[in-house]
Amino acid sequence: MGSQAFTRHTMILGGYAAIGAGAVTMLGLHVVTGLDPVHTVISEYAFEADGWLLPLSLTLFSVAATIIGAMLARRGEDRAVALLVGVWGLCMLLIGAFPTDEPGVPLSMSGGIHRYAAFVAFLTMPIAGLLLARRYATSPYARPVRLLSLAALGVLVLVVLPYVVRMFGVDLTNDDIPAGVVQRLVVGFEVAVLAMLGLVAGARHGGRVHRPLPAAARA
Repeated sequence: MGSQAFTRHTMILGGYAAIGAGAVTMLGLHVVTGLDPVHTVISEYAFEADGWLLPLSLTLFSVAATIIGAMLARRGEDRAVALLVGVWGLCMLLIGAFPTDEPGVPLSMSGGIHRYAAFVAFLTMPIAGLLLARRYATSPYARPVRLLSLAALGVLVLVVLPYVVRMFGVDLTNDDIPAGVVQRLVVGFEVAVLAMLGLVAGARHGGRVHRPLPAAARA
């Protein structure tokens, strides 16, 4: 195994280790708090005694995104996707560093940063997945990446919808809708997209599976 291949495999293992550790930490947070996952959004777990597990989990996801994004950037032709993945990782840090507001409290600066960083993150990862799936349309990874990305975008509409409804003066709380389930679906889909992008990033350069289509064919 050459030095480049060893570095590539080491980085991808580090990326998947960070994803796994972040997922285990997030699961542990749900177990120890015992909150209702159907109506309680993930951000509200920060107010619990073990809420420090939330920024830890998000930081681990950020580390994974940084590693996978760096690997995509090294491929040269995937730098736009790498940038989106990097933005997603940065947003994970912002979401963890700036807690949301407690229910019923007016929007603060911290809550605003948290909210808009989450929206940017929810949007960038599916776009990154769709771009890469289009570029490597002949890859066996293209279809699952595309489906996961579309699923994330579809559920994101359900996440945004309550905010739109409230803008029209309708008093809609998370207790009235399964806000927790919807948000967890988005997060799950996006972490799955990140893991699939890791498979693309870790593939051998110039290999048959990941050779990009010519621009004319993609068009």
